[in-house]
Amino acid sequence: MTQRNTDGQVRLDGAADAQGTQGAPSAAPSAHMGVWQLLSAHWSGRPARFFVGAVAVLLAVLVLMLPSAYVVETPGPTQDVLGDSNGTPVIQVEGAKTYHDKGRLLLVTVNAAGVPGYPVSNAEALWAWADPNMELTPQEAVFPVGQNAEQYQQESDQEMESSQDAAVTAGLDYAQHLGVDVDGAKVTMHVDDIGGPSAGMMYALGLVDMLTPEHESGKQTVAGTGTIDDEGKVGAIGGIDLKMRGAKRDGATWFLAPADNCAQVVGKVPAGLRDVKVSSLEDAYTALVKIGNGQADSLPHCTVE
Repeated sequence: MTQRNTDGQVRLDGAADAQGTQGAPSAAPSAHMGVWQLLSAHWSGRPARFFVGAVAVLLAVLVLMLPSAYVVETPGPTQDVLGDSNGTPVIQVEGAKTYHDKGRLLLVTVNAAGVPGYPVSNAEALWAWADPNMELTPQEAVFPVGQNAEQYQQESDQEMESSQDAAVTAGLDYAQHLGVDVDGAKVTMHVDDIGGPSAGMMYALGLVDMLTPEHESGKQTVAGTGTIDDEGKVGAIGGIDLKMRGAKRDGATWFLAPADNCAQVVGKVPAGLRDVKVSSLEDAYTALVKIGNGQADSLPHCTVE
């Protein structure tokens, strides 16, 4: 607080006058003291504010480093089911004649981080949220809460094995329907580091292609996805938009999509890639033959219902 004395000088309340009641000296010392105290008051709160700011930054960094509750998905690798995986044929047939198709049939995958055994941080999830080539999915929508890495891998492997078994059954049955002698045929399938059931349709289609003498693909690259059951019915899968991007990246010009996934396909097909709607192995094989023969314009594609 300041007050003004009778001679018009300004001094701080309670400050002693070194000259007593005799002639007051110049106001400079009092003014100097006032500036010093004002500066002290101005800076006195800064260390506390800096400390609070530093703590806030540290807490933010720690939060970003914590494991995220989301799964980050990106387009994964593709695999030609008519080719090899690390030197081993993806589809091997014994006891029946096989034929070589000069085209490619690509199964497609999604890379997933944030699943058991492959954690992601909140920072990585935030980055994925801002990247249009990545997708965020709540963990509970991908795997059961509490599932550990061993359980997750075991379930994924079992789904792949079941998918391959169904693909063999459906593929052999359809090849027999086409007039191929498959009695005594033994089929094994091999792909490294891929799990889940979504490649079933492409396994079955690849098997039928190998057992028939026609060059169905017409040397083109056709990708696709979808589960399959023993009767050849094609089912929906997850991450189809990411799988289409992976297919386009690896040279596919056609993409066989489950009819039950059409809602996720419409508006998401990359430029230069043409989708074909399929509901069965028969649909997929018919589409492949028409693509190879240059008659694909009439094939159905996904539309908004």
